Amino acid sequence: MNTTKTEKNLTISYSMIQSFFWMNFAAIMGFSSIYLLDCGITNTQIGMIIAAAGIISAILQPVVASYADRPSSASLRRIVAVICLIILSVNACILLLYHRSSVLTGFLYGGSITLLQLMLPLVNSLGTESMNQGRKLNWGIARGMGSLVYAIIAYLLGIIVEKTTARSVPVSIVIGFVLMFAAVVTFPFRKTTAETAAAPEKPDRSGSGSPAAFFRKYRRFSMVLSGTTLVYISHILLNNFTFQIVQSKGGGSPEMGFSMALAACIELPTLFLFSWMVKKVRCDIWFRLCGIFFALKAIGTLLAPNIPFFYGVQLLQMLGWALMTVASVYYVNAIMEKEDAIKGQAYMTMTYTFGSVLGALIGGWLIDAAGVNAMLIFASACAVIGAVIMLLLSEKTPQNG
Repeated sequence: MNTTKTEKNLTISYSMIQSFFWMNFAAIMGFSSIYLLDCGITNTQIGMIIAAAGIISAILQPVVASYADRPSSASLRRIVAVICLIILSVNACILLLYHRSSVLTGFLYGGSITLLQLMLPLVNSLGTESMNQGRKLNWGIARGMGSLVYAIIAYLLGIIVEKTTARSVPVSIVIGFVLMFAAVVTFPFRKTTAETAAAPEKPDRSGSGSPAAFFRKYRRFSMVLSGTTLVYISHILLNNFTFQIVQSKGGGSPEMGFSMALAACIELPTLFLFSWMVKKVRCDIWFRLCGIFFALKAIGTLLAPNIPFFYGVQLLQMLGWALMTVASVYYVNAIMEKEDAIKGQAYMTMTYTFGSVLGALIGGWLIDAAGVNAMLIFASACAVIGAVIMLLLSEKTPQNG
């Protein structure tokens, strides 16, 4: 009786986790430039902080994913809850250090970015693992709620920062992770069936225990990851340096917050309808298509002459980032064997992390050395090349995704 009730409400419960995760993502990543610039850190140094965080996260993601895949490990829910508490503590320290030490602030903010990126594949896997167990959950709707909350927070935080100080950024992060922790610990996730949980851990027979073995097993997938990395470099350049882009078009922090909110709202139809879309068209086709729209958005941002045109470019988010967000999760779930599911999600997320590293390093340096337009030209080139790789090398999936 309790199980049936839980299954009926699983989408709502998971939506809460996605909502609070993306609330925190908006604050930590979306407002990183505003906060760190306010603390006396340069564009190049911001790029280095984000890059270092990405490198550490890239190292940790497959390690944590392999651990989470083991029958004897702690549950995903417990792992995510612990990370929530750590980020909460780190941002409480950032709040106390406001305008006192730029070095410590940069170090701790980088730690927050590392843990946030580490958490992403685990949050995604909470939903996909529940779906794989046959439980009732609409992943697209849950992720759509995440985008809706992202939009609200981005818009409001842009106004709040303008009217108060950048200190409101860590305040919002602390509040966000208190809420996320509560959502995670109350989510009715079961790691495995009772039989599997009770069974002794066995050696990995899947032939994909190590990264080298995994990529030998999924050779084509490894090539597709190079394409998603390039697409994500473009995405990171456009999103981590949104403030600088908006300034170059004649705007400020309110315009930045509004553009972030607009892009997030544009995502909603795709996210809410994707479970229907994937029944009509194979998920690999949607996955290929999103790369093309990443390229179009990068080129549109480069060519935008003013803020109104820049707002219009955000419409491309519907079939770019929004589609990638959900199609990549379904795509990986469709082509991976069950024992590799969490690792597959982690490797896909690692391409975002690598994109963060390279985008942050190159973006900050390009802006300081040659200006925003040089950075946007580079972003457009990366997106075009990445889109071609995704278009040509993605594997065909079953009709139901």
